[in-house]
Amino acid sequence: MKVTYDDKGLVPAIIQDFETNCVLMLGYMNEESLKKTQETKLVTFFSRSKNRLWTKGEESGNVLHLISIESDCDNDTLLVKVKPDGPTCHTGSDTCWGGENVATHLFVKKLERIINDRLASKSDKPSYVRSLFDSGINKIAQKVGEEAVETIIEAKDNNDDLFLNESADLFFHYLLLLNAKGFQFSDVLNILESRHTTAK
Repeated sequence: MKVTYDDKGLVPAIIQDFETNCVLMLGYMNEESLKKTQETKLVTFFSRSKNRLWTKGEESGNVLHLISIESDCDNDTLLVKVKPDGPTCHTGSDTCWGGENVATHLFVKKLERIINDRLASKSDKPSYVRSLFDSGINKIAQKVGEEAVETIIEAKDNNDDLFLNESADLFFHYLLLLNAKGFQFSDVLNILESRHTTAK
């Protein structure tokens, strides 16, 4: 990959979520930070304010996992596709423009983050998610079964509102089951995508 740096040895890097295509932030890289990014698979910039290499999330833990790097047609701007861990902006927002990093079905990512937050919370406040996980995998699987049956029952009637609400309950508990097994919804989508590709 050819990269043309400016007179300060820097090149702008547009950071984009590889799943949602949402632009998360803009940073600057020099040759050393680009090399470190490629080697560690964690996005590292040259911080102009700190005057040193800076790995995104080195303090907050909200790192950016590298997926790919491309140079534009003039070789003077990088497009860095990433998988973010948590919000990207230091303000706590998903993006540095204050927007949410969601797209259609990928609101699911936000739900998965909420589930993880509930499980990690040390608060004494009652949490349905935490209590269900405390009951074990069998109880979580049982809840998925119960919600599936209720969804089927509502499918046989003509109340669309009840059917959609039961479907939402089923999907939420399915996310809990995936989490309990150590997976995310994206793992299921990857399998569906691979099947679609194979079927072409």
